[in-house]
Amino acid sequence: MRAEIVAIGSELVSGQGLDTNSQWLSRALEAHGIPVAFHTTIGDQLDDHVSTFRIAAGRAELVIMTGGLGPTQDDLTREALAATAQVSLREDPGSLEAIRRMFARRNRPMADRNKVQALFPQGAEPLPNRVGTAPGIWMELGPTTFACLPGIPSEMKVMFHEHVLPRLRRRGWINRSIIERKINLFGRGESDIEADALDLTARGRVPEVGITAHDATISLRIRGEGANEEEALRQTEATAALIHQRFGSMVLGEGAIDVSEAVVAQLERTRATLATAESCTGGLIAHLITAIAGVSPFYLGGVVSYSNVAKATLLDVPSELMESYGAVSPEVAAAMARGARARLGADISISATGVAGPSGGSDEKPVGLVYLGLATAAGVQTRRLDIGPEQPRDIIQRRSAKIALNWVRLTLRSWPDRTP
Repeated sequence: MRAEIVAIGSELVSGQGLDTNSQWLSRALEAHGIPVAFHTTIGDQLDDHVSTFRIAAGRAELVIMTGGLGPTQDDLTREALAATAQVSLREDPGSLEAIRRMFARRNRPMADRNKVQALFPQGAEPLPNRVGTAPGIWMELGPTTFACLPGIPSEMKVMFHEHVLPRLRRRGWINRSIIERKINLFGRGESDIEADALDLTARGRVPEVGITAHDATISLRIRGEGANEEEALRQTEATAALIHQRFGSMVLGEGAIDVSEAVVAQLERTRATLATAESCTGGLIAHLITAIAGVSPFYLGGVVSYSNVAKATLLDVPSELMESYGAVSPEVAAAMARGARARLGADISISATGVAGPSGGSDEKPVGLVYLGLATAAGVQTRRLDIGPEQPRDIIQRRSAKIALNWVRLTLRSWPDRTP
């Protein structure tokens, strides 16, 4: 069988909104052995809806639509599906009562216009929405099954898991489980990592391994397949163990684990405290670390010392040091890290100072030059980064911040485990 996903909304085709629903649905269907053959995105025009639905019905056995189930005049999914099936709309009393109860729970009056959300094409089955006002629609149209889901991602995902998947299982359309394990690495470029993983990413290998890059984090994705989830997971175990063995300290973790999460895990393991001192990154290191829940006992704080005056007054960086070497120098990076650790009483501190651009560079200190400093009880170290003058400002800042945090992670890996 083949599936098609139709995303509805003029904001999507105009580029004002990003269609993340289709990506999520494709991955969810793929995980259950249902291949998606087509993605279609349409605006809020009735004729376009009807023609798209008819085309989809002619080439896919399962069509999942998101959007167009609201109460406004540009929400046309129910009307277009009825026109495609050449049937009329009917009101479903149970759905109408559920919508009224939803408004009552939110202590809001229900507008008369919301009643249209309880209209369904003749022969269609309502899909309850326990987290929103818009019920979905399940409808058979010849050999094709239509599942119309809300466009709000949180509502769509709940409805898919609670009502679409059970119906697909009863149909016998789900008979394989496919999982994807994503192992994240940091510290080398994508081409370098792939050169050491050619046997893993070879075509035809079982299990299949793919490689992707995002924001300098490299991910090796293992695709496991089996009669059930446990069997699919077992197929990936040996390959996952090989990746961990081969890439060692570069491995951050699996799934959504990136550098920040990996640093927090090391802080929790060692019970160490961290402080930051930032110039060119403007607080981004602090932002990345504080975005992770549970870091409060270990992150003591940070200083954004963007000016030389701030470096001197807040971090005790000697003015003569900046005059002699310049703010962008290993000497100043070391002094910033030393000052942050002393001022905040941290076990470990990290600093960053550099030229983020696009202006301000020179032959001696070009845009993309960044110095990091790392201070512990054992002393202070510095590191030079040459990210490149061709890179935009935000990339220079983000790469610097992630490399800085990764240096903290690698340092903490050698510290003793003090987990309670």
